[in-house]
Amino acid sequence: MFHVKHKEIQWIADLDLPPHVLSRLQSFADLLARWNLRINLVSRHDGPDLWHRHLADSLQLIPLMPENLSSAVDFGSGAGFPGLVLAIATGVPFTLIEADQRKAAFLSEAARLTAAPVRIQNMRIEQVQLARSRLVTARALAPLPALLAFAEPFLAPAGVALFPKGKTVEAELTEASRQWHMRLERFPSRTNSEASVLRVSEIRRVRI
Repeated sequence: MFHVKHKEIQWIADLDLPPHVLSRLQSFADLLARWNLRINLVSRHDGPDLWHRHLADSLQLIPLMPENLSSAVDFGSGAGFPGLVLAIATGVPFTLIEADQRKAAFLSEAARLTAAPVRIQNMRIEQVQLARSRLVTARALAPLPALLAFAEPFLAPAGVALFPKGKTVEAELTEASRQWHMRLERFPSRTNSEASVLRVSEIRRVRI
């Protein structure tokens, strides 16, 4: 049985994920726990709370994703959050961009184990060239102004960017507004009362 805290079972159940998907997510979580003993993928303190702090935090993005996606891009995928988790859960093909070679190796093994529809780009975001996508994601990677700069070249005209954000979101929004025009929607996080998820679209630079 997958290890989800009681208070989260209902909304995760509402996602209607098939049993084989939940099994793959648990296999991913187990693999992450083993690899984390050797390389720093997540904090060692997160082990007992892995589903809540990382998997559930990623799964909450599913209702905010555009429908009928043929591809998506995840920046700084690291331990697989949120891009690999979303690919496992939804079947949407994700390109995972991760510059760290050891983390990219973990992502490759996790993708093999879970049969996730992902392609891994082991390079810096600025070096990657891809067709534009209707969805880009990033979690715990950079302040919002930098994320918008990363997202703009990858995002299709009708696309959206999903960025989970914590306590610094107000300051990041203020700074981003000096450099970027955007359509912004903000949703309360289901896993952290002090956090939120930003859904950003229509991104364009402020002309000086």
